[in-house]
Amino acid sequence: MKLGEILKSKRLYLDGAMGSLLQNKLAAIGPVPEVLNLTHPELIKEIHQLYIDAGANIILSNTFGVNGYKLKGCNYTVEQLVTAGVHNAKALNPDYVALDVGPLGTLIGALGEMPFDQAVDYFKEVITAGDQAGADLIVIETITDICEARAALIAAKAVSELPVIVSMTYEENARTLTGSDALTVVNILEALGADAIGINCSTGPDAMLPIIADLVRYASVPIMVEPNAGLPHMKEGKTVYDITIDQFTQYMVQIAEMGALILGGCCGTTPAYIEKMKQATVDLPLFPVTAKGFTAVSSSTKTIILGDDIHIIGECINPTTNPVLKASLRAGELSVVTQLAVDQKKDGADILDINLGLPDIDEEAMMQEAVDTVSKLVDCPLQIDSSNPEVIEAVLRSYPGKAIINSVNGKQSSMAAIFPIAKKYGALVLGLTMDESGIPSLAGDRFAIAEKIITTAKSYGIPEKNILIDALVLTASAQQAEVRETIKTLEKLRAQLGVPTVLGVSNISFGLPNRELLNRTFLAMALEAGLTTPIMNPGDQEMMDTIKAFRALWGFDGQCIAYANAYKDKSAAVTKAETGRATLGLKAIIEEGLTDQAAAATAILLKTREPLDIVNNEIVPALDAVGDAFETGECFLPHLIFAAETAQQAFEVIKETMTQAGQTQVAKGKIVLATVEGDVHDIGKNILKVILENYGYEIVDLGKDVKADIIIQTIKAEGIKLVGLSALMTTTVKNMEKIIKEIKASCPGTIVMVGGAVLNPEYAETIGADYYGKDAREGAGIAKTVFA
Repeated sequence: MKLGEILKSKRLYLDGAMGSLLQNKLAAIGPVPEVLNLTHPELIKEIHQLYIDAGANIILSNTFGVNGYKLKGCNYTVEQLVTAGVHNAKALNPDYVALDVGPLGTLIGALGEMPFDQAVDYFKEVITAGDQAGADLIVIETITDICEARAALIAAKAVSELPVIVSMTYEENARTLTGSDALTVVNILEALGADAIGINCSTGPDAMLPIIADLVRYASVPIMVEPNAGLPHMKEGKTVYDITIDQFTQYMVQIAEMGALILGGCCGTTPAYIEKMKQATVDLPLFPVTAKGFTAVSSSTKTIILGDDIHIIGECINPTTNPVLKASLRAGELSVVTQLAVDQKKDGADILDINLGLPDIDEEAMMQEAVDTVSKLVDCPLQIDSSNPEVIEAVLRSYPGKAIINSVNGKQSSMAAIFPIAKKYGALVLGLTMDESGIPSLAGDRFAIAEKIITTAKSYGIPEKNILIDALVLTASAQQAEVRETIKTLEKLRAQLGVPTVLGVSNISFGLPNRELLNRTFLAMALEAGLTTPIMNPGDQEMMDTIKAFRALWGFDGQCIAYANAYKDKSAAVTKAETGRATLGLKAIIEEGLTDQAAAATAILLKTREPLDIVNNEIVPALDAVGDAFETGECFLPHLIFAAETAQQAFEVIKETMTQAGQTQVAKGKIVLATVEGDVHDIGKNILKVILENYGYEIVDLGKDVKADIIIQTIKAEGIKLVGLSALMTTTVKNMEKIIKEIKASCPGTIVMVGGAVLNPEYAETIGADYYGKDAREGAGIAKTVFA
């Protein structure tokens, strides 16, 4: 199946909800609805046939919740359930059967407890089974974390040649749960080889429109859209959705006219929704998918489009010229790396180069740890700087963004080593204008190498937009004539190729006095010639001043607003050499997420201050500040989690001190958390647990798929005042309502807060909850209210 070719001549239609229809036909579905593939195959086929009759030409197998993580304790294997699910759909002879791959149900990588490679293995098992069972394509959907989307897509590309669609779920702020916007999603997934990119679940189609517009604007692959039928609420004991078939159809017409080529429905949609949607959109004009030529680098939460402005790559994480960093790395710790990352971000770096090239350390292990740690602290995308391809590949495999590889050169051996890695993991490549003969003296020869690098990259399937070119800076004291050739090379690259250009600017001044003067003068020359992406120390105030001035004079800074804002207060121009870098206090350490500094800072404070004073006036205010930033969209879920983990380090020191002094550790209150019976997702619950613990609450975590009697027994035994219940699946909200009723009957003094993707405030009120928390931050606020 060549998805792109099919979509040139017709729009494709997916089916709608499975769970909603199962709820209407069965009283009890169970925590793994996919078991019905084996126990009730005719029922599953009946639902598939309803969607085929409605006009769907892609039928999703009933395998959304099947993976090794969710099936722990289940009597059936992944292979059994996936094979049955695909075969049930194929037995009806639809145009296409898609293997439906859902999320694992837990956070992975730096945000969670599941290692990235373990997640990849879970997805490989599902996708291998689906491929062997005869699926025509793979739909990875309802993914809330770009790291998990990467794991699933990498797994799919490793074990299958089927087309792959990857669809994310977005929050009200137009970002995924872990903070990725549509541009970032497109930039990462497209480079990894997704054949189409989608949005599903989330909300109704109305709230999706701005996100869909961005997906279509930035993507060079087709866009899939599967909205819910609005938001759920209870009516006469049943879950219903607030967007009618006619309203849904009107929105889907608008979405088709925006350029989406694959349409379907998610929660709450039925065959009637799909039928009317297809009737209204099937004859609408098809918008051709066009290649987008922008070059962009991404972290998990931030994307920078290169070449359209000046962007700075911070050079300071490099032990070659930093003896303090060198000693730190040899000691096996990363505190200097983390501080350099935070400082460069504050000083204005857009991208951070990470080079840990020392002969006497385990570079691969330390690079992986450093990239993981830096990614927690700052939202800057990264440039992975190593001469060892194995190190580069190990880091890129789990990096939750689209990084730059520093570097490749014109040698055939270099390109053969680096380009397959860049292609496999969707990275940008920095090409150096040198080859087997060294660095050419003349601009024309350097330009020829740049062309060779770009041409060779294309032969590996890497588009020109994923290449940056370094024109190379030679030392003026030794090769004065080459200074002008570097400038000429930049001019040719700008005029004839238009690729983003890079220079390690400070190389120009080695061996000469007053290096700062030479550096900033050469920088100004290079910027005028076409340099877009200097590698430099963002803490060099005069170099940064040059860039601010250039942007104002060259028109990158409209109406010179950024320049005026930077210098309207003369104190802004005071150099760091004059002011020094202030030592961070505990509150700032928590806000920055500097986990490795929290314990030492707390120990120092405990010499002069009482433990509870530190908790109330340092730790809690810091968490409040990060929570406020999360609420306003200034930071995203990863920052919230890492700030809480940093606070935890401080708490541990305080607890130990109080224990040694014979003092009672005062908890603000005890809270029970549980994912309700029938639901095996615990992402939201686990995030809330981390946040609440670090506000000083004692948490009794009952886990997932928890029966009502277990919750009630715990409430009575522990004297619980507040219970938090979570549900992610539409099929388990009924269980949540039942559990709340039993809690209210058996423990009338206990307050219940609820949360989960399928809930909203009105729905929560309808099922008897006292509070609804849309996220962990709101959950902490509810706890504060309850225990006030």
